[in-house]
Amino acid sequence: MTRAQSRHPDRVAIIGGGPGGYEAALVAAQLGARVTVVESAGPGGSAVLTDCVPSKTLIATAELMTEVEGANELGVLIGDGGVVVDLVRVNERVKRLALAQSVDIGSRLARDGIDVVRGRGRLESPERVVVERADGDTQVLEADAVLVATGAAPRTLASAQPDGERILTWEQVYDLTEEPSRMIVVGSGVTGAEFASAYNALGIDVVLVSSRDRVLPGEDADAAEVLEDVLIRRGMTVLGRSRMESVVRHGDSVTVTLTDGRTVEGSHCLLALGSVPNTDGLGLEEAGVALDERGFVTVDRVSRTTARGVYAAGDCTGVLMLASVAAMQGRIAMWHFLGDAVSPLDLKKVSSNVFTAPEIATVGWSQQAVDAGEIAAEVVMLPLSGNPRAKMQGVRDGFVKLFARPGTGIVVGGVVVGPRASELIHPVSLAVAESLTADQVAQAFTVYPSNSGSIAEAARRLHRG
Repeated sequence: MTRAQSRHPDRVAIIGGGPGGYEAALVAAQLGARVTVVESAGPGGSAVLTDCVPSKTLIATAELMTEVEGANELGVLIGDGGVVVDLVRVNERVKRLALAQSVDIGSRLARDGIDVVRGRGRLESPERVVVERADGDTQVLEADAVLVATGAAPRTLASAQPDGERILTWEQVYDLTEEPSRMIVVGSGVTGAEFASAYNALGIDVVLVSSRDRVLPGEDADAAEVLEDVLIRRGMTVLGRSRMESVVRHGDSVTVTLTDGRTVEGSHCLLALGSVPNTDGLGLEEAGVALDERGFVTVDRVSRTTARGVYAAGDCTGVLMLASVAAMQGRIAMWHFLGDAVSPLDLKKVSSNVFTAPEIATVGWSQQAVDAGEIAAEVVMLPLSGNPRAKMQGVRDGFVKLFARPGTGIVVGGVVVGPRASELIHPVSLAVAESLTADQVAQAFTVYPSNSGSIAEAARRLHRG
């Protein structure tokens, strides 16, 4: 019997209705708690309304254009007019789907008896949340546990202020009413690379400004090299080792000035400079919740903060900015508080994906960790160009890479680069999560022909008799 079932219902207040918040709410309600979610934007939060769902919807259109690009090779002839993208219609669909997803989440919360309050919440104490409601009223929530899941916002600089028209954050691009003639993307991390790849596939001239040696400096180096080569081959201009100093608008154009004095002219500029946590004005430190030097909430592996009864989940913790991690942190918090079985968060079992073309999916230990001697592992990498299904599909770029422990052969990590890598990484994730050996992976049947066959082939090559 859980704690919630043994006496009166526990009262749970959740500040933030994104993946960390609404998934936690569903778990808490399932375990018998009385749950209230406070959200200013709407069910799903910014992840659903302005961030993850909209960006991946835009990218879905870009994926179609990427496939069309190779149609001739597959014997599909497209007329002289080619295929034209109507960016306004694309953005209308993006916003429509985001809103529909938010409505679906709100309906699910209502079905489970969860109260949703539109407004902004702050901690008056670890047991008390004050809500400034959207209707102007103030509401006080007494709580046995509080979950802070307020997310993060796009980082901006004084020298590069977005105006929502020509200089944009990734939350503002869906209001574009004209197709950019030249989009300058500043920042080559995951967000910058995804948008640059998407707009490039949509037929827009893109310049990617990267302060590092290569795109995606935090990802597998072999994967990043494949992506950069593909982007350049498709006509993108990639400016490496180029740090932005300022962005200025001049009427219908923008000028990006680099620290070495060079300038880049375009019609629009997308700022992808990272994120800052939404933790100001929440009364966190006054309630005993510690923040790090960047303002992120400090949490342990079961989502506890330094204040008793206060948990935190999602991007406001800075642990790993993925919707899947936010959701798991929220679930773990409620399982822990309500006395259900719980396993601490293990980041080495998290699979992630960069939604570029090709996609880059990873899980477990990385090549960088192997090279640095943090873990001993044998590595096998197979190019997809040798896979029969990939040949049929006209896929030339990409690979499968597996890491396995010497001796035991246990799979501890993997990388997949190619179309739908986000789907193809799942068998590797299962292997890592369940400590399967390369032999066990190799001996599971795969469909012939299939891209997943390359995972089994890589595992076979890790066999040691």
